[in-house]
Amino acid sequence: MAALAVTQTVGYGVLYYAFSVLLGPMSRDLGISTATAAGALTAAVLVSGLMSVPVGRWLDARGGHALMTVGSLLGAVSVLAWSQIHTVVELYAVFVAIGAASAMVLYEPAFAVVVAVAAPAHRAKALLGITLVAGFASTIFIPLTGQLVEAFGWRQTLLVLAGLLAFITVPLHAAALRRTGPRGKHSERRTAESPGRVLRDPGFWLLAVAFVLHSAALAVIAIHLVLYLISLGHSPALAATLAGLLGLLSVTGRVVATVSLRWLPMATTTAGILVIQGVAISLLPLAGRHLAGAIACLVLFGLGFGVASIATPAILLDRYGATGYATIAGTLATPVLIARAAAPLGGALLAATAGYRPLVLLVAAACIIAGALLALVRRLPLLRSG
Repeated sequence: MAALAVTQTVGYGVLYYAFSVLLGPMSRDLGISTATAAGALTAAVLVSGLMSVPVGRWLDARGGHALMTVGSLLGAVSVLAWSQIHTVVELYAVFVAIGAASAMVLYEPAFAVVVAVAAPAHRAKALLGITLVAGFASTIFIPLTGQLVEAFGWRQTLLVLAGLLAFITVPLHAAALRRTGPRGKHSERRTAESPGRVLRDPGFWLLAVAFVLHSAALAVIAIHLVLYLISLGHSPALAATLAGLLGLLSVTGRVVATVSLRWLPMATTTAGILVIQGVAISLLPLAGRHLAGAIACLVLFGLGFGVASIATPAILLDRYGATGYATIAGTLATPVLIARAAAPLGGALLAATAGYRPLVLLVAAACIIAGALLALVRRLPLLRSG
């Protein structure tokens, strides 16, 4: 678990968060628009989503040792290649590879390994430990990348980041995951559902809709919040600082969700948090012009910013058991990641035509509906066949 906590922090920091810092200098050097360059990250997220199911099947059949070790190596080589690009075609080709590597090494396969090796009573704590540490990936790597770019330029920065990814994550995955195959799975008293049966369960599709709506809402806020806060009258520096609250509070939300398992099912707690998120962000157009009001809205919204990463495995395990977990989680991750990739573009189009207020209210509605669907799934009996 300690090894995965470290590799998730470095993996997210290098493969995802560093991009926001590198976007500007890279675009200027290549002579392309930031929108064109940003599309490369969208392509990576889409590839990662499309690979979720085959990666899940591999994990269920063979475990995570070879997959995550090779994925770490692929990620390091891809970042190294990124430092040498000179055309848009090369940029997008590199990010297709980064998307593939992300599908092989980030949360979904890491959680599948936890399910395979941890006793059922210890899974929640193990998942919380990993996500708590990895929750600081942006806090560590965004400033680090900024310092490196300022000192050495964006290409040399990528060489450093590729080295970190290679020399930290590849050895840890190779050494720590050797005995994490499917045979290591702990037996459970309840009868686990096969992936095929899960797809015939209406509750699974309600879960999918809920997490797709929530993922899309978070992606829109992550991209557009700073611009919206500026439109409300806050300075760019203050807007960026306020937006930074979301990353810090996401860790708090994960702790609250995990601790609440002592009294409530994860689906119930998560549903409540998502509804609070929706109400909080819906008040931002009214209260956000004042600093205290903006902080209050974003604190409440931020509690749910990272809760899905800890809630998804807990809800799936509670409803379907551990057998075939990686395939089931991969099936759920596919539309969620596609929504995460596409939503910011849709949000930009809506903001350009109707303004930010309707966009924020739409995000609020998505969070509230997602919370209601999770609450409904908890009451919906699992349909079994055979």
